[in-house]
Amino acid sequence: MSENPNQSGEQPAGYPPAPQYGQPDPAQYPAQPQYPAQPQYQAQPDPAQPQYPAQPQYPAPPQQQYGQPPQQQYPPQQQYGQAPGYGQPVAGAPLTDADRRLWAMLAHLGGIILGVIGPLIVWAIYKDRDEFVKDQATEAMNFQITLLIGYVAATVLTFILPIPLSPVIWIVSLVFSILGGLAANKGERYRYPFALRLVK
Repeated sequence: MSENPNQSGEQPAGYPPAPQYGQPDPAQYPAQPQYPAQPQYQAQPDPAQPQYPAQPQYPAPPQQQYGQPPQQQYPPQQQYGQAPGYGQPVAGAPLTDADRRLWAMLAHLGGIILGVIGPLIVWAIYKDRDEFVKDQATEAMNFQITLLIGYVAATVLTFILPIPLSPVIWIVSLVFSILGGLAANKGERYRYPFALRLVK
């Protein structure tokens, strides 16, 4: 009696081989088509967009050594008596003849309104710049100090004598200060007829 091919496990002739268990049948799934590889494209610059040059590379700043103070660059120091960049004389330079006469006159006339403060300001500013201005400011300042003492004495005497002496002192100050200012404006060294020369 012949064996049944289905029972023997052998595949009859003319049939394709049976697929193995767990593997797909190649007859049921056609082969996938092979496509050519996609070409690699490079981005082209847009002509409508402006093209900027590459940023320059700057050298890195020097590294500071540990424990050392940072080195700072300071501008050159300005020379005393010279304006920066121009070489013109500033504070500390000698005065011209017209300026020295002007400030000497103002030292005398300033005492009429400001008292001892007027010549004191001129003396403090120009005592190291011009000898003539210093001399006249010192003379005017000593005269105003003398008048200040006279005002104090006149105030005390007012309680004793019913005579107002302060207007008389002010008139004396007005007259002699104008005379001193006119003399200083001419370049002359004026000396008051009476003054306690306490400031040298």
